[in-house]
Amino acid sequence: MPRTVSAVLFLFLLGGGLARAQPAFMSTGAGVRRIELSPESTSTAVEVSISSGLSSTILFDSELAREGVVLEGREQFSLVDIGQATIRLIPAEGISPGDRLRLVVRFRDEAAPGSATFLLVAHPANAEPVVEVYRRKRGVETYREEAREAKAEAQRCLEENERLRAERSAPQGLAGLLSMGKAGSGGVDDIDLGKSISRGPGVAVVVRLAYSYRSALRVAVDVTLAFPEGGQPWTATGAALRDKSGKELNVLQVWQVAPTPSEKSVRVIVEAEATPDSAQGPFTLKLWEANGPRTVTLGNVTFP
Repeated sequence: MPRTVSAVLFLFLLGGGLARAQPAFMSTGAGVRRIELSPESTSTAVEVSISSGLSSTILFDSELAREGVVLEGREQFSLVDIGQATIRLIPAEGISPGDRLRLVVRFRDEAAPGSATFLLVAHPANAEPVVEVYRRKRGVETYREEAREAKAEAQRCLEENERLRAERSAPQGLAGLLSMGKAGSGGVDDIDLGKSISRGPGVAVVVRLAYSYRSALRVAVDVTLAFPEGGQPWTATGAALRDKSGKELNVLQVWQVAPTPSEKSVRVIVEAEATPDSAQGPFTLKLWEANGPRTVTLGNVTFP
């Protein structure tokens, strides 16, 4: 079968029912999270998602007692910046997905609550960039901003539902791709990444095969990985494609043939949105499993 035709059929399968949807939470462009502390909340830890190399900033409406800030596993962070009313954290590369580190802050005044506890949960690629913490009543404007963000998110979900309905009602095969505008006049281009792709920090794997694809509105990476023998089955549940500047593509689907038996390889396909002018230059691909520390990092991923 010619490569262009097989690539077209491959991307059609990506849009079908075999693919698994990517979780909606993404670090890039995420809205500000707001937390209100009650006088009784000192014993309850608030979870905050962090990720290696990504900045997370916690903003407080009260002055901190800097000498009273206690961070568990401080050596696992490349940056810990404690300001008058802010804490900025950047985890180092050595932090493992699933690690849970406790952060305790104390406030300089005598108002209640006098302290707050956070549980920093390491994620392979997603981090909460900004968390606002309030001890006092919030102003009306913060509620208005939150309502605007919720409205924008609802509109995004509505548009996504409409897109999915349109895809389901489209014809199948190449005609379906053309009707949805996802294949250019020249078909789908592809690149063999086998000689250029590199393995980054994370679980040791061997890259058997690696191809990238580009259509009019989407890109995809198709990799076959071999895991060390004797390990537990591995299933990809999420993925991130990030360029050198830290900007991420919007990952649409992550699909895997089957969990990995210890002695066999596994095929994983990641599909993302990309205009003809975007997705230029090398990307880093991160693949992670649910509730597990084994993250696969592949560098120098390029698209046609």
